Amino acid sequence: MFQHGYDKFWEKVIDTMMEGVVVVNPQGIILSVNQALEEITGYHREELLGQPCALIKTDACYHGLSSGAGKQCELFQLGCIRRGKCVLAKKDGSLVHVLKNAALIRDDAGKILGGVETLTDISEVVAKERVISRLRRELSREDGFQGILGKSPAMLQLFSLISSAAQSEAPVIISGESGTGKELVAGAIHRLGPRSQGPFIKVNSAAIHESLLESELFGHVKGAFTGADRSRVGRFEAAHGGDIFLDEVGDMPLSTQAKLLRVLQEKVIEKVGDQKPIPLDVRVITATNKDLYQLMDQGRFREDLFYRINVIPIALPPLRERREDIPLLAEAFIERARLKTRRPITGLSPAALERLLGYDWPGNVRELINAVEYAFVLCQEGNILPEHLPAQFRGQTPVPVRNHSRKPAPDKTPDREELCRAINAAGGKKAEAAQILGVSRVTLWKWLKNHNINVEDIVVTS
Repeated sequence: MFQHGYDKFWEKVIDTMMEGVVVVNPQGIILSVNQALEEITGYHREELLGQPCALIKTDACYHGLSSGAGKQCELFQLGCIRRGKCVLAKKDGSLVHVLKNAALIRDDAGKILGGVETLTDISEVVAKERVISRLRRELSREDGFQGILGKSPAMLQLFSLISSAAQSEAPVIISGESGTGKELVAGAIHRLGPRSQGPFIKVNSAAIHESLLESELFGHVKGAFTGADRSRVGRFEAAHGGDIFLDEVGDMPLSTQAKLLRVLQEKVIEKVGDQKPIPLDVRVITATNKDLYQLMDQGRFREDLFYRINVIPIALPPLRERREDIPLLAEAFIERARLKTRRPITGLSPAALERLLGYDWPGNVRELINAVEYAFVLCQEGNILPEHLPAQFRGQTPVPVRNHSRKPAPDKTPDREELCRAINAAGGKKAEAAQILGVSRVTLWKWLKNHNINVEDIVVTS
């Protein structure tokens, strides 16, 4: 009685397993299967029991079944099968990718009693691997360079310039509109250059408060200012032996510009609160989306610093000047979004692609990424249609990015679509979206809360 209950217990355990299990006798006749195997193969238990294991058709078995005396199963030839990927043909003829493990069952004397095989459905994993493989091809040298996609003449010229600049030790300045990929170019220069084994430190000058920027860049000693309870290594010191990337250098305050000039001239830094010079071996790569000539005329950027950092200038073309790259870019971003969301979206309809090709792209590649992410919110499957794109692509008047004079009545909340357009136009930045709508960030936050809008679901910046 106890043994019967014990056997029932193990039957339940086997049936709750996610892996398909099949047990065969030495002649390859199926003795037992579990529920997961029924689901994987499409056969009912009654159709499998007592049948040759060849009924469960996997390509890993064919070679073993067709060779040797008596066409013996591969398991009984090899003694075991360890983690073999194969394709299984289901009862209805459809194919499923599985991971196969098999082993012989022996008694205490070593006599073969049969075999046990497990099959794990890995179709989802294989699908992801295929998507990743396609993405890698998109990022290959055929259609791009160091993760930067493009095959237009402007981009091919850019790739050549990046390769040449990377071999030099001279400072590089990367200019281009917002969203053109300046950080990607800086990373490519580092990876291709002689300092690739050293650190690559990134600093966004516009994102750090002016009072903290010097400490961030050059470090400070304990007691240098209120709250400096310990010494700190700055970004320049952390980049020793490698490259430092100073993004938005046009936003750097004049006082910090003077210290940066000394670093470039003398190759030393001084920590805040200390006068001891620290020698550095760092290559400086800068980037800006501003007109530095105009800033110099306004007295907001040092002329001597400009000529120090402008040794190798690299200008990135805006997306509107390389429209032939838009289909390639859109396909890559759709693949990325499909992998992340698992939605069965096949691509862009011809009409949607025509809208993208006819747009001027003030936000450049970043705006294209946002448009694809927005489309994935509205499109559930199949091709992305024009109506799945943001308002500016559907022939509607978009929210003007720089129009700060428009102020809705405080007691009137904009509709959901207007809020989404503002968020999309601002690239997901709430402060800029609030400026677009002519309200404070607090008011914008209330409106988003009222409409239950999550900014990350509307637009994703890169």
